[in-house]
Amino acid sequence: MNQPLWTPSPARIAATRMNAFRRFVNQRQGLQLADYPALHAWSVAQREAFWQAIVGFFEIRFSQAPRSVLEEGAAMPSAHWFPDATLNFAEHLLRRRDDHPALVAIGEDGSREQLSYAELAAHVAGLQRSLQGAGVGLGDRVAAFMPNTWQTVVGMLAASSLGATWSSCSPDFGTQGVIDRFGQIEPKVLIATAGHRYAGQNLEVTGKLGEILERLPSLQQLILVPYSNPNASTDTFQTAAKVSLWQDFYQPGGEPQFTQVAFDHPLYILYSSGTTGVPKCIVHGTGGVLLQHLKELGLHTDLTADDCLFYYTTCGWMMWNWLVSGLALGGSLVLFDGSPFHPGPERLLDLIDSEAISIFGTSAKYLAALQKAGARPGSSHRLERLKTILSTGSPLSHESFDYVYREIKSDICLSSISGGTDIVSCFALGNPLLPVWRGELQCKGLGMDVQVWNDAGKRVFGEKGELVCTRHFPSMPVGFWNDPQGEKFKAAYFETFPGVWAHGDYAEETAHGGLVIHGRSDAVLNPGGVRIGTAEIYRQVEKVEEVLESIAIGQEWNNDVRVVLFVRLREGVGLTDELQARICQVIGSNTSARHVPAKIIAVADIPRTISGKIVELAVRNVVHGRPVKNTDALANPQALALFRDLPELQR
Repeated sequence: MNQPLWTPSPARIAATRMNAFRRFVNQRQGLQLADYPALHAWSVAQREAFWQAIVGFFEIRFSQAPRSVLEEGAAMPSAHWFPDATLNFAEHLLRRRDDHPALVAIGEDGSREQLSYAELAAHVAGLQRSLQGAGVGLGDRVAAFMPNTWQTVVGMLAASSLGATWSSCSPDFGTQGVIDRFGQIEPKVLIATAGHRYAGQNLEVTGKLGEILERLPSLQQLILVPYSNPNASTDTFQTAAKVSLWQDFYQPGGEPQFTQVAFDHPLYILYSSGTTGVPKCIVHGTGGVLLQHLKELGLHTDLTADDCLFYYTTCGWMMWNWLVSGLALGGSLVLFDGSPFHPGPERLLDLIDSEAISIFGTSAKYLAALQKAGARPGSSHRLERLKTILSTGSPLSHESFDYVYREIKSDICLSSISGGTDIVSCFALGNPLLPVWRGELQCKGLGMDVQVWNDAGKRVFGEKGELVCTRHFPSMPVGFWNDPQGEKFKAAYFETFPGVWAHGDYAEETAHGGLVIHGRSDAVLNPGGVRIGTAEIYRQVEKVEEVLESIAIGQEWNNDVRVVLFVRLREGVGLTDELQARICQVIGSNTSARHVPAKIIAVADIPRTISGKIVELAVRNVVHGRPVKNTDALANPQALALFRDLPELQR
């Protein structure tokens, strides 16, 4: 395609915060940066000046000034950003204190609760006092086993206001999955729900919670949020920790106080997916998260105080942390807990209209499912304020790009974004100044020296390779929990190319300065020694109407690797010879003969992580008779049995 799907109007460009930042930099630095490519090149070449400009533009408040912007060692990951600086994360998210809506929490059952910025600060102040009374202070861990609702946000803000470190899991995690995570970080306080709703079911979790408490000897206080289980009682639990109901634990009111911490003080602990071993506990620093999120939300997403931001996420996915940072820009956040398809596919679309959402974030899987369901949101909904759609979780197919502009809204910035838990942010993402090209992520993030390298460590353009970042950035993790020498941390990101961050994505730089993600590097297929990204296959299979979703793996076969494609079909559809032939034809005619699967097998379900990502490595291990560790990290672990000992794969 020689034409972009969308180009911002000159009026829209002029009104963006990204454009205001470009002018701010030109004025402060005496430069004449004319466009985004020039701005990005400067941000990478002059990282210290760039990140100092972010501090100035977003009015970051350091209670103690840094002695410099960056003290860098000989090679990554050795670096120290804003040494000696102190600040508080919650203080920046609570700068607004008026009656403007801060949080709108909506449940699957239609319940709706709203907190203004003034009310949010009062709740944080009250919870902060009670947490302090429970002994929470600098560096203590406060964990949450919670749905995506307002209490979870209040808990995070109260914990970080005290200099404590926050970590959360969603209630759909299995017992062992929670213990594998929280057991490593030894929280002093746990905020936990007594129940949650999903797909029309009211799910009681007090039994699961009881098992978790038995395995957390460090715990001193449990705060139980009744949520969907209004009759929840503190008498249910046998634990040495004190147990209180949320509404009894604190009284909202007063002004929150803010403990000032070092720039790299641990703010969040996030977790790797845990499908190949015990999850890694990834520690993220206070200042790095704040600066990176302000840059991404304020500049790349063009979030303002007048916007309403929504992202479909649980508290166990990094997009929750990203979403909550929208408070620092004074906008309204919509939190949703439940199934995005209950009672029907229009559920979230209704929210866009009812809550006047202007920035709507979701997964590539959701957009593909909307298309498969035949939804035509542009005809059925007003979508008046909607200006941006964000998509992540997996590569967005070309067909989904077309679908958004054809059936949702033609004048919209569709931004496919990519990064991860590892950096609690993005390497490539959207840009309100730039056109949208089919199948591409619009640009590399400001200040991020993102490149694509071949196996020899040489930069390549228009060719697939490893996504790397060649220079240090503030949201690089502080390290892993319980990894004092940093050996596990270095092994995770710096072994492939010493001194260079290798992210584990198989990617390609485009002629437009954007990126295409072809899947995870560890899931790349190698038939005949040729590397194929799984996303290249999925992109074609999505065109086949009868297929709802698919997963591709490489099976070791006759001293080579053959491509095996598993498909989940529409109800009532069988995998006939004709359908198999058509799938192969669509793949082969749009890619290459090597992409065409040697076997296509129908399955009733495809295993996913709790954040919705398909688990190619786990399926590959099952097919080869290898163990799959920590199935509690999966939303539907029972689906793995569908891939075990298949007679079709023995011939």
